[in-house]
Amino acid sequence: MPLVKRGTIVADEFIALADDAPAPDKGAVIVSAARFIAEPEVWLGRAAPLGVAWPNDRDVTELVPYLSRLALIALVFPKFRDGRAYTQARLLRERHGYRGQLRATGQVLRDQFLFMQRAGFDAFDVVKASDAEAFAATVARYSVFYAPTGDGRITVFRARLMAAARPAAVAAGRSGS
Repeated sequence: MPLVKRGTIVADEFIALADDAPAPDKGAVIVSAARFIAEPEVWLGRAAPLGVAWPNDRDVTELVPYLSRLALIALVFPKFRDGRAYTQARLLRERHGYRGQLRATGQVLRDQFLFMQRAGFDAFDVVKASDAEAFAATVARYSVFYAPTGDGRITVFRARLMAAARPAAVAAGRSGS
């Protein structure tokens, strides 16, 4: 499955572990939510990056105590019309300040890429290489947005306010000399 990160197709450094698979000594892994919550300190004690596959019907506040130690959270879109992972992404980014990788998995569709990015996702598991290429083009196409969202970009309104404030600040600096 191609992985799109920052608008480019990249190799996935993480290995998704089945619940019955033994944990490797080295290497980045993604474990299920159930497996992680059952033994968080075992997983967090590894000397390698850790990711958790989090289902969209589970409360993300369960992850809050561990956020600073998780390199990746993979949020699941089980059906294209089920958008609960959008809410989870926004909560993780905006309310809980998560700065690690947020990966969209499952039914990640081409026409939803931009919305997923705006919600705070920065990596995407896609089924087809052509979808990965389309997403990379979409990321490059849109650079300015009106609505505030979880991806950290400033809105057009905020950019205009900042631009308008700059000349006034410069003028105030000159008159105070």
